[in-house]
Amino acid sequence: MAVPKIFGIETEYGIQGVEGGETNPVVGSSLLINAYTYELHNRVGWDFEDETPGNDARGFGQPGSLPPEIETHLVNTVLTNGGRYYVDHAHPEYSSPECASASEAVLYDRAGEMVLLRSIRAARKAFGEQGNLAVYKNNSDHKGNSYGCHENYLMDREVPFAKIAQLVTAHLVTRIVFTGAGKVGTEVGPGRSTSGTQVEYQISQRAEFFEEEQGLETTLKRPIVNTRDEPHADPRRYRRLHIICGDANMSEVATFLKLGTTGLILSMIEDGWLDKSGLVLKTPVVDFHELSRDLTLGKTLELDNGRKLSAIEIQWELYRIAEKYVHENGFESVGESVRGPELMERWCQALHDLEVDFNRCKTTIDWVAKLGLIQAYRDRHGLGWESARLVALDLQYHDVRPEKSLFGRLKLDKMVEESQVEHAVVEPPTTTRAYFRGKCLQKWADQIVTANWDSVVFDLGAEPLKRIPTMDPLRGTYLHVGKLIEECTTPAELLDKLSSKD
Repeated sequence: MAVPKIFGIETEYGIQGVEGGETNPVVGSSLLINAYTYELHNRVGWDFEDETPGNDARGFGQPGSLPPEIETHLVNTVLTNGGRYYVDHAHPEYSSPECASASEAVLYDRAGEMVLLRSIRAARKAFGEQGNLAVYKNNSDHKGNSYGCHENYLMDREVPFAKIAQLVTAHLVTRIVFTGAGKVGTEVGPGRSTSGTQVEYQISQRAEFFEEEQGLETTLKRPIVNTRDEPHADPRRYRRLHIICGDANMSEVATFLKLGTTGLILSMIEDGWLDKSGLVLKTPVVDFHELSRDLTLGKTLELDNGRKLSAIEIQWELYRIAEKYVHENGFESVGESVRGPELMERWCQALHDLEVDFNRCKTTIDWVAKLGLIQAYRDRHGLGWESARLVALDLQYHDVRPEKSLFGRLKLDKMVEESQVEHAVVEPPTTTRAYFRGKCLQKWADQIVTANWDSVVFDLGAEPLKRIPTMDPLRGTYLHVGKLIEECTTPAELLDKLSSKD
């Protein structure tokens, strides 16, 4: 059986100064995060000791392929909800804690938005005019720069990476029909599609920036399937599939579909359900670009076996296989014992509505909601697609400030309550090792030196420092250690009891 798909999302947010605010994005990002963590009074730095972004899952490196740089000099902290908050290049980045289901990951992704909103307010309070910043949950600045929303999925180490890459690519390319965030115009090439027509609007913000089928890099020569082999877990048992080609979604339903369907696809790959599907694209990079620019949703893609199917037809085939898979195996591998049927229902409904009339998805799919907003504005003001005002509208859709956000005015379908989001900002999930990390930080922050995904390092007042490994994402949960943490008054007592428990 497939291993449980522990989920995580890493979101790089766009940032800019407003009304005299800081304009250097690195400095502005630092202001945001420092202001937020200063108010928490329990800042713990990130431990870089186990970071190995240069490991390639293929066992070799492509000539000229470079891993991302680790920027240890920039602000980088661990949050009490078990997540990570730091400056990544020129962006504030929030990495959610490990989540045991797609629906839980939706909640902690929303918590990230609230962390950024509170950071904006804290920066204004702490730094005055200099801290007057705007933050956007999007993927491009319309100046040729793209920044990511990366997904992470726990997988079985025994499944060959080449098999995963071959069988997941068609899903990653075609899922943009319901996960795309939408974008006005283009930032790559001459502004025209391969057919010579002007690019007015795209389904995906990220697709046109991808140049390779597989690769290690994340900022140049971006690959549809990233080959980084950095499991943040026991490498003998697990791998972490690091997906970098998705859009950052404002819609909770789109995020749920993005994570839930991909989790199911990966489970089916592990269990051999897609081995004979024949769903392998012949030219996935070209298809990715062209699908993003095809608002008819009718473009056909050629498979290796010679068949030609549209993106929706490929998704229907994946859906039907998944329908049989969950009938036999349930939703255990994606942790959706409660919301699994909803995942399948929303997947089916999205494909049906996209086939009939994509405007029926205006309350669930970002690119559709945004397109309707922009078209209404164009009609009202008689604007052409080249108008800079449309680019400004595009950006404002993603503004995390409620008083500025156009997304917030559209009332898309919700999956979580605001009270749940507020709770998730400070409290970790109870179902993964993030619980141990977050609760230790809440209780003993002054005695924690550093932490990362797979360890917490304590200073007990005597040499040496004590590192608690957390190599299994499925342990360190409330059921495993909740009572123990509650009972212990010091980390030394906790360590003693953990040692005797082992």
